[in-house]
Amino acid sequence: MKQITSLFIRPMQRLAILVLMLALPLIVFADDVSNNLDLSVDAVAEVMPLVQGGPNGSTQLYVVPRNGDGKNGCNLTGGSSLVISVNSSNTSAATVSPASITLTSCGDTPTLTIVPVGLGSTTISASQVSNNTGGTFNLAPVTFTVNVAPPPNTPPSISVTGVTGGVSYEIGSVPTAVCAVVDAEDGNITFPATLTALTGPLASFGLGTQTASCSYTDGGGLTASAAETYGIVDTIAPSIAFVNTTPAANGNGWNNSDVTVNWSCSDSGSGAVAASISQTLSSEGANQSATGTCEDHAGNLASDTQSGINIDKTAPAVAVTGVTNGASYILGSVPAAGCSTTDALSGVAATASLSLSGGPVGSVTAACSGATDNADNASASSTATYSVIYSWSGFLKPVDNLPTLNQAKAGSAIPVKFSLAGNQGLSIFMAGYPASQKINCDSAAAVDTIEETVNAGSSSLSYDATADQYNYVWKTDKAWGGTCRQLTVRLIDGTTYSAIFKFTK
Repeated sequence: MKQITSLFIRPMQRLAILVLMLALPLIVFADDVSNNLDLSVDAVAEVMPLVQGGPNGSTQLYVVPRNGDGKNGCNLTGGSSLVISVNSSNTSAATVSPASITLTSCGDTPTLTIVPVGLGSTTISASQVSNNTGGTFNLAPVTFTVNVAPPPNTPPSISVTGVTGGVSYEIGSVPTAVCAVVDAEDGNITFPATLTALTGPLASFGLGTQTASCSYTDGGGLTASAAETYGIVDTIAPSIAFVNTTPAANGNGWNNSDVTVNWSCSDSGSGAVAASISQTLSSEGANQSATGTCEDHAGNLASDTQSGINIDKTAPAVAVTGVTNGASYILGSVPAAGCSTTDALSGVAATASLSLSGGPVGSVTAACSGATDNADNASASSTATYSVIYSWSGFLKPVDNLPTLNQAKAGSAIPVKFSLAGNQGLSIFMAGYPASQKINCDSAAAVDTIEETVNAGSSSLSYDATADQYNYVWKTDKAWGGTCRQLTVRLIDGTTYSAIFKFTK
């Protein structure tokens, strides 16, 4: 029975083998197109690991001939070609290039470049575009998977840009401090630096030392910091501008009081110490100058000088000329009074005017007033008071002048004669004069008898133009017999003249 079975089986095996052998020529073996990520050509997709932001990946395609698909050996012969397209299923993860490849020989090994774009996975595969080889191609081995992973976290680097440590910058021109971050994983960014408060004695005026600091922590928790310390200075002088002088000069360009010169100060840096300054000139003088100096809080100075300032506080000097204060002048020989006006500084603007009061005989006052100088100083009046008197040559005969004692009979009328160098009118006596008064008789005095008397009922005054003589008839009193008297003549020019008499009974 075993033998029968064996005999039966063997023919069946032989039949199966025959059938299999007859069927083998009918199976088609296409040429394979594969990547070279590994050494096997199979349907299992290889994996290409890449890193986001890292280097690109690459693989080469190659053709593996598989005889029996209509052509023996390589299908790519005789000028035939195979055109395939290469695609990425997820271009946000990775892209592939070139997108189209033409194969003309089984020795062709075109390179695919895979660029990692973002985190994720994608499948790179190929599809046939055209084929004129007469054979077939298996493109499945081209397929592979690309996994894009995040890069390993590296520490960021950070620097302060815009400012340089140790450098001093002019106030108002300090560069903007910026933090510059370089991070392989998170990317490069910039942002404003954090500024510390100014330090130093002039910090309140915007000057001193300042630090710009930067700090950054990346997505992986790594931190980098940087700082730069610099100075802010003010080396530019402030601005000074002349404002005015007070009070303003008059039309002649002169002042007669203290002059204050005013300036304004400004500074765009640390600021001016004072918004305005002034200088006061109090001394007299022509073409004087004043200098103002503005200062900023950094100690920078700016000056301005104003000249041509004229100050005259002294009034013109005025004097009466021609006559002398307290002097006496004979009528008809009085010098002409006048005024002199001088000014040693600004000069005379208006001379003094003369005015006379009193006279024509007696006390006369010459006054000079109204003088001004070019600084508008007005002078005080200058006066000179003098006397104008009649020309007096003494009593004429029959009266003798002092110290002679004239002797006459009491009750007689004595002609008292004198000359005033011309007819001065009959109002020549001061009121109440001539007048007489009793005096003691001097026994030692020389005595001269009055040689001439007149008949008169009372005293009177007359003028004799021919003789140029005044004749005052003095009517004496009989009761004066045995006494001595002094006759006093006081003229309206203020002069007084006397003669003494001894009366007999």
